[in-house]
Amino acid sequence: MTPPGARTEISGAEEARAGRAPDRAAIARVGVIIAAMSALVVWSHWPTFAPMALNWWHDPNYSIGMLVPFAALYLAWIDRVGLASCRVAPSWWGAVVVLLAQALRLYGLITLRESLERYGLVLTMIGLVLLIAGRQVFRRSLGALLLLFLMVPLPGGLHNLLAAPLQRLAASGAAFVLELVGVMVTREGTVITLSNLQRINVEEACSGLRMLTAFVVVAWVMACLVHRPVWQKVALVVSSVPVAIVCNLLRLVVTALLFLAVGTETAEWFFHEAGGWAMMVLAVGLLWGELWLMSRLLCEEDDGRIRTEM
Repeated sequence: MTPPGARTEISGAEEARAGRAPDRAAIARVGVIIAAMSALVVWSHWPTFAPMALNWWHDPNYSIGMLVPFAALYLAWIDRVGLASCRVAPSWWGAVVVLLAQALRLYGLITLRESLERYGLVLTMIGLVLLIAGRQVFRRSLGALLLLFLMVPLPGGLHNLLAAPLQRLAASGAAFVLELVGVMVTREGTVITLSNLQRINVEEACSGLRMLTAFVVVAWVMACLVHRPVWQKVALVVSSVPVAIVCNLLRLVVTALLFLAVGTETAEWFFHEAGGWAMMVLAVGLLWGELWLMSRLLCEEDDGRIRTEM
């Protein structure tokens, strides 16, 4: 089953009948060149790339980053017929983008802002695609290319700006919902004390930032996979933020109820193991439902326009 409005592949024969046969060999050669150049870029930016990879491995908030390049390659692969139909014509604007990326990298190096060096790495790869493959391929693969920015961990200042409010919101929201369902709780800052005197400390790791970064990536991929107006794609990505907040809040509430019902071991297992996967399934379901709802609203809007014209 595919999301409402999902892309469907067009065969090479259909492209040929339309008068534009895909040049698979040319796009394959360009792909090999871009892959080789990207490997060289990563090698030349290794002092920047290696610490970022360590962030993916050691910081759960940004572990989704290691999957982002594979997601971008997947988006390019499923659209390979469309990419093959594009005219390959190198654009010198790509050289401009690469130069700007290197300037950004140099500025980050001078000012000791590691995030700028990392964004410079991603921008260099995007510039290479434009330089080698040209504007048509660049426009066709823009969604996958922009996705690469999401593999970069947030700058430290922005991380701190988001983590603390999310932590407080998770604690206060969980306490409110628990009281709403009849559970007596007291909250002191980010510490929730249940009626059985079990204390739940909503630490930074429980703030929901990990879900937020993961769900934004998932929503971006879904947006790239569907044929919808730009505003609907933007709405889908933006809505992943409240979806992540709600899912993290629900995980905290279920964990608290498990503390009361079955004990510490099961509750901790759910929170640290099963809860994350369960919330991912729930989030995908909510985003899928949002696509369905927008599809229904769009159909009704079209029907209304047709009736008016008749």
